[in-house]
Parts: sequence; structure tokens; C-alpha cells
Amino acid sequence: MMERPRRCALATAAPLPLAFSPPATSGAPDGPSATAAAVAATPAAPAAAVIGRLRGWPGEHRVAVGLSGGVDSSLTAALLVEAGWQVEGLTLWLMSGKGACCAEGLVDAAGICEQLAIPHHVVDSRARFEEQIVGFLVDGYAAGVTPLPCSRCNREVKFSPMLEWAERERGIARIATGHYARLRHTPEPSGRTQLLRGLDARKDQSYFLYDLPQQVLSRLVFPLGELTKADTRLEAERYGLRTAKKPESQDLCLADHHGSMKAFLDAYLPPRQGEIVLSDGRVLGQHDGIEHFTIGQRKGLGVAWSEPLHVVRLDSAMNRVVVAPRAEAGRGGCVVGAINWVSIDPPQAPLNLEVQVRYRSAPVAARLTPLAVTAADTAAGRPSRARLEFAEEQFSITPGQAAVFYAGEVLLGGGLIAAEDHQ
Repeated sequence: MMERPRRCALATAAPLPLAFSPPATSGAPDGPSATAAAVAATPAAPAAAVIGRLRGWPGEHRVAVGLSGGVDSSLTAALLVEAGWQVEGLTLWLMSGKGACCAEGLVDAAGICEQLAIPHHVVDSRARFEEQIVGFLVDGYAAGVTPLPCSRCNREVKFSPMLEWAERERGIARIATGHYARLRHTPEPSGRTQLLRGLDARKDQSYFLYDLPQQVLSRLVFPLGELTKADTRLEAERYGLRTAKKPESQDLCLADHHGSMKAFLDAYLPPRQGEIVLSDGRVLGQHDGIEHFTIGQRKGLGVAWSEPLHVVRLDSAMNRVVVAPRAEAGRGGCVVGAINWVSIDPPQAPLNLEVQVRYRSAPVAARLTPLAVTAADTAAGRPSRARLEFAEEQFSITPGQAAVFYAGEVLLGGGLIAAEDHQ
């Protein structure tokens, strides 16, 4: 269970007035700041359209904004305030120490709330994060898979727990975040909330949201889904937000926190020397832990061969890293388990769709065929399983990563790629 809120007691910079006059109920000071004076006092067209939609949003205009201390969540809060919503900031304390998710993020989130004159709540979620994410990652890497922590964190640590806390402690039924994704509420009888890609293709984050259930999606607000990252920076400057020029973190939060992913894994897993072998078993070299390799990897293998080699399999039973030339590294299909169907009901017959097998990979055509559900799928609370056959062979199909299904801009569902010996 999440602990009760703590008012943030961290040191923050002096509040900066907003570049607009917010609703009187917000209590924010009037008048532009020195920074905001250099930008337009009215929003650019894309942001103005977002504010208009927020003003016309059906239902109660009370929301808790998940604040990480970055520019995206900061602008989310500012747009909602300008649209007249009653806004409260909510920050999850996930780790102690340095990094965007730790002290720096907490300080900036508190500063944004002070600047916007809204309440700020910090909820200690470190134990939940340790259990659901750190343990999940360590177990996965030790077993020879490459886990995807972000989608799991969104489901198990962030969205559902934030909604539960906001409703229980503050009587707030909605959560807003700075994700670049869109939602579409369909009428009855389906009544589904569909998840769509963000307008900015380079920033689209729908891939990491595939595992959210309907009861969560129906209560979310994504104001930035219709904006580009450039729009976000422009509007943050207009408001004079302290995070307007804050650089984005380029690493997984745990890697940022520990300095590197290798350092994180070394802190939890002892060295386990093993062999690097070709597909036929010929030994090429040694490694100090399969957790330091991932499918498709070419650089840093520490072996020499007549042509470039790529990791094609991690054999946890034999503690081996299996490598092969790229020509032997493609796969025509894979099995996907624990599927969460988002925008459609689970299909009962084969379905042609597009699939994205990595966050940065392009969607490719595939045919999905439903399979019998396993006990693992049922235990995960997502009793759906399928086989994918790609229109063309794909490279770097990685067990533990997500395969996310799309029909154009609509995210249909997604699940986790199964290891070859668990298909």
C-alpha cells in the first residue's frame, strides 16, 4: 500500500509568476515573469486548441497531475490550470539518491507547484518500486530475458496506485500526465477508451502504455497528446516554467540513478562467467554474465570473427551467449503472452495488423493467430496469447520486450515476447 502524503519539504526556488492570469480559485499571482515576458502572452494555436478541449471536458474538472519534475508534466499542470481545472500535483518518490526520479525531480516538481500555486503531495513509493520493478528486472536479466520495466512501472507503480491514492486521500477521480499519447472514448455498447498514438511521431509514448487496463484509461487525461515536443518547449517558455529548458533524461531511470545499467546489474547480480558460442557450439570467448547482453547486440562482445556477429540467444540454463552473423539472426515470427487488449475485444480469429517490437522500431505488418492461454498468462491477469507471423523476417526479436499491436494510429493491444523454450 502507498503511504499517506507528505507535503514536500525540499528546498525550492522562489516562485515565478505565470504568463497568464489563471482562474481566481487557483490563488496564483498575477503578472508575467521576466522569462515569460519574452514570449507570447497567448498560447500558440496547438496549445490554444488543447486548452479549449480541456475547458469543454465533460464531468468534474478536478485532477491530480503526476509530476516527475520534467518539462512535459510541468506543462500538463500549467495547461490544466489555465483551462480552469482544480489541479493538485502528485509526485511518487521512487528512489533515494541522485537522478531525475530522485532528489532533482522532487525539487523541480515542488518548484512547479509553488510557481503554479497548487498543492503538492509526495507519496513514498520506494518499497513498491523496489518490489515491482527492481526485483522484476533482476529476476528477468538473471533468467536470460531483457525485461521492459517502463510499461510494468506504468501499470503497477504509477497509474493505478496514483488513482487509488488520489481518490482515497483527495476525492479526485482523474489523473493527468505528460505522456505523448491520445485517448478516444467510444459510445456504448462497447464504451471502451481507445488508446491512440501521440501526434508527434518522434515522441509517441503509446508503446509504454499498452498494459493499462480500461478502468485506468477511462480516468486519464493526456493534454500533450495533440502537441509536438517543440510545442511543449514553446509553451513552457511562454509560462516561464522553471523546467522549460530542462534537458530530457536519455536513460532508464535506474541506469540514470546508478550511473549505467551495468552498474545497476552489478549491484544485484554476482559475476557469472560463461562461454560465448556460435550457433553450432564453437566457443569464441568468455563473458562475466549473460545479463550484460541483449538480443541483436553487435558491439562490445569481446570476440573476433571473420564477419560481424550479433547476439541471437541468451541461454540461462547453460550460462551461454549465443552469437551468429546477421544473416542468421532474423526471425519470421514469435509468440506473445499476457496480452492486454486495449482498444478492441480479444480476437477469436486470425487478424492482420501492424506490430512494434521495440519502442524505437518501426511498425511492421504481421498476422496474429490466437493461441491457447497458459497458466502464466492467467496468473498475470491477462489471459490472452497469440502467435505473430511477420510479413518479412525481423531482427532483434527479444524475449521480455513488448510486442504492441496497432491499426494505424490506434493501439489495439500488446503483450510480452516469449522465450523460444516457453512458446
